[in-house]
Amino acid sequence: MENAIKNYEDVDSWKTIMFLYNSALKEVGTKLEILNDEFQHVHKYNPIEHIKTRVKTPESIVKKLRKNGYEISIENMVKYVNDIAGVRLICSFTSDIYQLGDMIGNQSDLKVLAIKDYIKRPKASGYKSYHMLVSVPIFLSDSVVDTKVEIQIRTIAMDFWA
Repeated sequence: MENAIKNYEDVDSWKTIMFLYNSALKEVGTKLEILNDEFQHVHKYNPIEHIKTRVKTPESIVKKLRKNGYEISIENMVKYVNDIAGVRLICSFTSDIYQLGDMIGNQSDLKVLAIKDYIKRPKASGYKSYHMLVSVPIFLSDSVVDTKVEIQIRTIAMDFWA
C-alpha cells in the first residue's frame, strides 16, 4: 500500500487509497458470500444472517488519527487506521462466530494480521464482538496491493446492544 501512495499526487493518492479499500471490501464480501453459500450447500444452514460493509468517512479517519496523536496524512491513515474498510458479519449464535472466524482464517489468500476477542474478554462497557484484521491482495493491472480490512463478527443480540 505504501508504494501506491508514493506514485500519485495528494488528491490522486486519496482516490487511489479509497479505490483500494473499496476493492478490498468487494473481495472480502465475495469470499464471505461464497463461504455462506457453501455452508448452506453442505450443512443446509446459513451461519451468516447478514453482511454489512462500509468505508470510514474522511472526517472519521481524521478524528481517529487526532485521537491517537498522529499527524493527519495519507501515510499515517494507511499505517495506523486499521478499520477504514470494515465488514460486519451478523450471525445467530456465538458458536457461529468462532466457526466463521476459523473459516475466514483458513482462506489461503487472506492474511490474518490480528484478532481481538471481545467475547471472551468484553470491553469495560460490556461490548462484545470478535474482530479480525485481515490483509487481502488487490490485483491491479501492474501490481498487487495488500489492503487491510477489519471484520467484526457478532450475534444479532450483540449487534443490537452495540
